[in-house]
Amino acid sequence: MQSHLPDILKTTPGEPGLVSVIVVNWNGIDYLPECVDSLEQQSYGRLELLAVDNGSTDGSLAWLRANCGGKWRLLELPENLGFAGGVNAGIRASQGEFVALLNNDAVADRDWIARLVEGMSFAEAGMAASKICFYERRQVIDKAAHLLYPDGLNRGRGAGETDRGQFDGEEEALFPDGCAALYRRRMLDDIGLFDEQFFAYGDDADLGLRAHWRGWKCRYVPAARVYHRHSQSLGKYSPQKAFLVERNRFWVAVKLFPLPALLLSPWFTLVRFFWHAASIARRRGLAGGVAREHSPGGLLRALVRAYLSGARGLGSILRKRREVFLHRRITSREFRSLMRKYRISAKELAFRD
Repeated sequence: MQSHLPDILKTTPGEPGLVSVIVVNWNGIDYLPECVDSLEQQSYGRLELLAVDNGSTDGSLAWLRANCGGKWRLLELPENLGFAGGVNAGIRASQGEFVALLNNDAVADRDWIARLVEGMSFAEAGMAASKICFYERRQVIDKAAHLLYPDGLNRGRGAGETDRGQFDGEEEALFPDGCAALYRRRMLDDIGLFDEQFFAYGDDADLGLRAHWRGWKCRYVPAARVYHRHSQSLGKYSPQKAFLVERNRFWVAVKLFPLPALLLSPWFTLVRFFWHAASIARRRGLAGGVAREHSPGGLLRALVRAYLSGARGLGSILRKRREVFLHRRITSREFRSLMRKYRISAKELAFRD
């Protein structure tokens, strides 16, 4: 099957054993130095380090120019292209057999890259997920790969749980969080890059689910540990984040769900909204936090904006859906089996903070 990818990817298959590490920065001056230092201290010997600045205005670009010299390549974008656009710029400029992503508000263990590469020893593994814990509370899990709700919303597995070793077994997973992930370039050549229409949030879910449609697998590698300052870019309870998350989960469902699952997804959204309403009443969960720190009206406006924006982008999403289903390598039944295996409940989505 023909790949609909930029020629630059087809002509750069990747230098064997080389890992291209991409850090996308947008106004990260307060935490960027520690992220950069953790990557410069990696035990894995064959690294290509790339920093992509997304039009920062806080002085972090000047810091990158001054401190990321010989070991780094710096790409300066004139405006904020979002996480997806920034990552894609880095991938197109990179040369490695593997591409690693690390958020600028995260810090990696010294063996992070080495462990992820070991986890990709299976030929069908196109992605590897890290164990991500909170920076401030390092024994609390942020994400141990991802789970999926039947309307397209996703949440980190184990989010908010104390790390007692319950996720210490290496195993298959649904997809990695873009905060700290490793991708095989050959997989990206096969499925395409991040969808820049998403801008931010849900773009890693879109990429991971597209990969499954093409028969690729994801490995969860718990020995690859990262510590994350959660939601530093927009804020944990930002209405803008709520807008992007809700719009993009709608696009994930329309673009990637088999038709029976897509037709059922509005029902699951209504169930989820019921539990979100309960979480707002109890001032718990993410929806409760947005309503508490801003207002219930602010949350409602974000949701209305999300569906209006989602509807405006629907034509493009439907065209991409046709491409996904035209070139799929697994059946709809196999995909629905993945959805069941890695499902999260509406109640857990609503009340987990």
